[in-house]
Amino acid sequence: MKHLIVILDGAAGWPLEELGGKTTLEAAATPNLDALAREGVVGLAQTVPPGAEPSSSAACTSILGYDPVADFVGRGAIEAASMGIVLQPGEVALRMNLVHISEGVMRSYSCGHIPTEESRRIVADLARELADGTFSFHPGVAYRHILVVRGHPELLEAGYTPPHDISDKPVEGQKPRGPGAEVLLDLMERARQVLARSQTNLVRAQRGDLPATDIWPFWPGVAPRGLRPFVEARGLRAALTSGVDLLNGLAVLFGIDRLQIAGVTDGSDTDYAAQALGALTALDDHDLVVIHVESPDEEGHAGDVAGKIAAIEAIDREVVGRVRASGRALRVLCMPDHPTPIALKTHVGEPVPFVLAGPGIEPNGAGEFSERAAAATGLRVDPGYRVMDMLLM
Repeated sequence: MKHLIVILDGAAGWPLEELGGKTTLEAAATPNLDALAREGVVGLAQTVPPGAEPSSSAACTSILGYDPVADFVGRGAIEAASMGIVLQPGEVALRMNLVHISEGVMRSYSCGHIPTEESRRIVADLARELADGTFSFHPGVAYRHILVVRGHPELLEAGYTPPHDISDKPVEGQKPRGPGAEVLLDLMERARQVLARSQTNLVRAQRGDLPATDIWPFWPGVAPRGLRPFVEARGLRAALTSGVDLLNGLAVLFGIDRLQIAGVTDGSDTDYAAQALGALTALDDHDLVVIHVESPDEEGHAGDVAGKIAAIEAIDREVVGRVRASGRALRVLCMPDHPTPIALKTHVGEPVPFVLAGPGIEPNGAGEFSERAAAATGLRVDPGYRVMDMLLM
């Protein structure tokens, strides 16, 4: 039996008045997801454990069949693993966004979705002037980078606010705080001066794009220990395709093969069709393949209703549609990792809808794939990592 998982990152959400009380998932035209819902089992899964931050790290860990509490890895360490950074004892890895702050307000947690090439030049400027025995800078994708800090394990106990949680809100009181915070606050101040004179930033400002005014470190983590490889835990060889370091880092840590597919990005410019076709090809020599698509989450963070609907529809048409048209005997699981409500522009830890269809799966009466339809079935999987058990049973 072959298995395929499609993660529609952040696709779930809340009803919107402008959509007549529908969510973006309900408003989107999703004939392929709806067909799977009629053919299979639909329910809700609690991918984020109570008390955990409602991030993709916890939620996607659940979808991959791991316990995000017992198998917890700080997100900075996960993304570092994706980038090939080998953390040494005493080193803490933090996600470091390039952001735009104006008049004390977080105007853009992504520096206007800065392109990777420009972003990396800016990180190179930071490294030239600020890297030393304590700090090292590692460029990632778009606005997402890694800061490694040596000799300050207390940073694991500090308080952090993800910048996407304070979009268009004051940053006062939201910067790193608590143990070790002064180390980061000093670096942030020095980085602001470097960014102000960065040639790449000056060019961005001249052409009307948002310059990176600040760095924003958060999500600390250290090198993990004791994680069981997926093939050992489940007895299956797995592969994964994603345009973001988080999912690629989870693949590295869980011993899941990473697929290199041209055109796969972290936004709505991703090549959905190439991602689907590459995943289907990978099933020839893998038992399970995961397709992670980031675009609905990015549109949710931007508060773009039309953009989020378009991203969901593109996944349904270009990814799920191709999977269904392939004619392969597959068990297919489709689900968001967490909701990203348009009204909040950030994540919440509420349960997400899932649909599981394929050989041996009997339908449970859902007529479509949506939050409301999933709740109506009465099926709730908690903890969410048990959805993997249902897929593989």
